Amino acid sequence: MLELQDICFQVHEDSKEKGILKHVNLKIEDGFVAVTGPNGGGKSTMAKVIAGIIRPTSGRILLNGEDITELSITERARKGISFAFQQPVRFKGLTVLDLINLAHGEALSLNKACQYLSEVGLCAKDYINREVNASLSGGELKRIEIAMIMARGTKLSIFDEPEAGIDLWSFNNLIRVFENMREKIHGSILIISHQERILNIADQIVVLSDGEIQAQGTKEEVLPELLNTSSGACSTLLNKVI
Repeated sequence: MLELQDICFQVHEDSKEKGILKHVNLKIEDGFVAVTGPNGGGKSTMAKVIAGIIRPTSGRILLNGEDITELSITERARKGISFAFQQPVRFKGLTVLDLINLAHGEALSLNKACQYLSEVGLCAKDYINREVNASLSGGELKRIEIAMIMARGTKLSIFDEPEAGIDLWSFNNLIRVFENMREKIHGSILIISHQERILNIADQIVVLSDGEIQAQGTKEEVLPELLNTSSGACSTLLNKVI
């Protein structure tokens, strides 16, 4: 279980302190959790704070009861946290097989490595020896990155707006991948997203706006209110793309 205790994050802007995260308290149990809300509300910042990319100004982060607030991104990765960026990194000179082996921590059999690619909807024989360069589309890179995270088998997997920059066909495939991943995980998936279809497959939805948690609950409890287009407050709260 991941727990954020009174997390604040501030930046210095125009000679003033600006609060990006404001006393965030959140518990994430095993399962699929979607974090949503308007642009600029602090969602990606919170994801990066959890992963250790940036340090909170104050507050504590606990992973299964252990305080990891001061741990680096590398140390948190060793504790079982994975992070997928909005725009996956391209690694010229490395193949897809190289990346899957690196993620797993040791060399896998070719069959096992290919299995991870198959699970994210890629034809293994077409991709396993391809270089991770500009020849791969955004959707292909996103699915390869998910295959890497599956190969790691971490307790907590964080995806920052996985739908960003990909076409509808790739997005439809990503939804199927996340649905399959949701059924097989033995830990937690946390996804930052505006997409209603991603929110619909979540066990829990967290709404973050202006650096504060505005709502948290099951999709049955939270989603109807978010999608109530007759409410100006809700349409402002969620910049959704359907």
